[in-house]
Amino acid sequence: MVIVVTGGTRGIGRGLVERFTAMGHQAVTGGSGTADVTDRGQLQRLWDTAVARHGRVDMWINNAGVTHDRRPLWELPAEQARRVVDVNLTGVINGCAVALGGMAAQGHGHVWNMEGLGSDGRTVPGLAVYGATKRALTYLTRALAGEVPPGVSVGLLSPGMVVTGLLLHDLDPASRRVFDVLADRVETVTPWLAEQAVRRAANGAHVRWLTRRKILARFACAPFTRRHVMP
Repeated sequence: MVIVVTGGTRGIGRGLVERFTAMGHQAVTGGSGTADVTDRGQLQRLWDTAVARHGRVDMWINNAGVTHDRRPLWELPAEQARRVVDVNLTGVINGCAVALGGMAAQGHGHVWNMEGLGSDGRTVPGLAVYGATKRALTYLTRALAGEVPPGVSVGLLSPGMVVTGLLLHDLDPASRRVFDVLADRVETVTPWLAEQAVRRAANGAHVRWLTRRKILARFACAPFTRRHVMP
């Protein structure tokens, strides 16, 4: 299987690329310095490069994402807000447009979009713009599931709380205690996520690592077990 991962040089993306490679798949990376997801032309070149090397693209994962300082919207610098919207939403729209167009032409393929805080409608003070982009991404994916042609599919990957630079950015001490209960390291989540991404690539699929049952179980066990995942 030939798999393209945007934002594949660090964090969750890098973990997925490493796991896909270990599973015997051909992984092609983009984003974070290798392709600017805000530029649809660069993503088209990424697609063309993958096809030139491997003959096709079976799966495309829109993983590239950024966050902003934890501030009220009216205090957030305009350039930070713009960057988050450009990467997290416009970047995913670009990736979907390129990948779905190519997959429609070749007659098969699956696109995964990566959820994050805000996808389920939950709000966190100071992260309004980031959360809004992730909420919009979920809507976008569900809408696309009703538009894709036969043989082509889209779905959502939800990695939960993963200890990456994105999670640690501007983190307050109170959140750190909660994250020690709920968060996981990249090397814990990505093997499972990669296997599920391959196995459950169906239209409208929604793959979640941190389910409600798992959240309740972790909080129930928290008084008796100490998890130390935060640096």
